[in-house]
Amino acid sequence: MRRRSLGRTITKAVLTTLLLIFTIFPAYWMVSSAFDARASSGGQSLLPQEFSFVNFEFVFTEGNFGRFLANSAIVALFTVLISAALALLASVAVARFRFRFRTGVLMMILAVQMVPLEALVIPLFVQVRDLQLLGTLTGLVIVYLAFSLPFGIWMLRGFVAAVPVELEEAAYLDGASWGRMFRSVLLPLVAPGLVATSIFSFITAWNEFIFAMTLLGGEEQNFTVAIGLKQFFGLHSNDWGAVMAASTIITIPVMIFFVLVQGKLSSGLVAGAVKG
Repeated sequence: MRRRSLGRTITKAVLTTLLLIFTIFPAYWMVSSAFDARASSGGQSLLPQEFSFVNFEFVFTEGNFGRFLANSAIVALFTVLISAALALLASVAVARFRFRFRTGVLMMILAVQMVPLEALVIPLFVQVRDLQLLGTLTGLVIVYLAFSLPFGIWMLRGFVAAVPVELEEAAYLDGASWGRMFRSVLLPLVAPGLVATSIFSFITAWNEFIFAMTLLGGEEQNFTVAIGLKQFFGLHSNDWGAVMAASTIITIPVMIFFVLVQGKLSSGLVAGAVKG
């Protein structure tokens, strides 16, 4: 029995180690190549052959990546803030109030999430063009809101429904207005869900490429990091050192954002699954 238990433990340890290596190795290769001055010529190795920051300098000086980072930060910030506010108000409406066509609205929200994003490229392009917002960050934010809101409303609806109505009624009996009850009672309880939906909105707005490329067109000053990364890929050759350096830069904000809120994300996902 001891030998069998020991064998199972060793097997689990080996499989876990292999899984970790398989998961972490691409990120390690990216960072290692980013700091390797010879990576641009295709000489990548497990360890940087010539440790240098030259790839990062090239990305910021020749690649104008600082501007692209600022554009992506603006788009992601406005997408997260606006989608969080609108999704929270809409989720309170569908979870707390009974109105005509309420079920139809919920089914429509669910149906929107089932449509492949590629199928929406042309319709959204036409709408943004009619609004005369092609090539602008404002048009891109509006499109990302169209992606984020259905998911945010559907997910936050479960969090709002999980809050006992008796807490709101107690606040009313104590003389609190609806706004005071919303700020002091409801908002703190649904905050984990708000964080969870904000993370998905942030990642979508930060990494999305197809719609950014389609809507921004040739307005290079408004390019996001996803489009900016494309410039390091050539027709016959690629600047892998710059690609890996830019990819590392793109990954850092997402990692920082996730680390800061990962505790609330895990608790929020569990809480949101309790009641819908």
